[in-house]
Amino acid sequence: MALNLFDSGGTPVAYSDDGMLLYLFSGEPVGYMEKGSVYSYSGRHIGFFENGWIMDNCGYAVLFSENAKGGPIRPIRGILPIKGIKGILPIKGIQEIKPLKPIRQIGWSDISINLFFSQ
Repeated sequence: MALNLFDSGGTPVAYSDDGMLLYLFSGEPVGYMEKGSVYSYSGRHIGFFENGWIMDNCGYAVLFSENAKGGPIRPIRGILPIKGIKGILPIKGIQEIKPLKPIRQIGWSDISINLFFSQ
């Protein structure tokens, strides 16, 4: 399941060719999805994936896909850039214990995309 992911301004930020591994459009691997959770390569649980949305651990929207359902108002999506050459995947750290899933919020997260994926 290929996904293109956009931020709160509609800017294309990240993608997944397989529905698991997440890359920035520059080709940098930044995280992965497993069983509805989003992890950084350090093993830190950074969010949840549901209905085409990536939400932070507080339930606020961080990124959305073209087929996202529900959530906050989506902006007009920007034009997809050319994908950079994929970087070498880092070794996955030991996964944190998954937190309880938060109540889904209506708004957007204040966290920057770089900070979100660098956790």
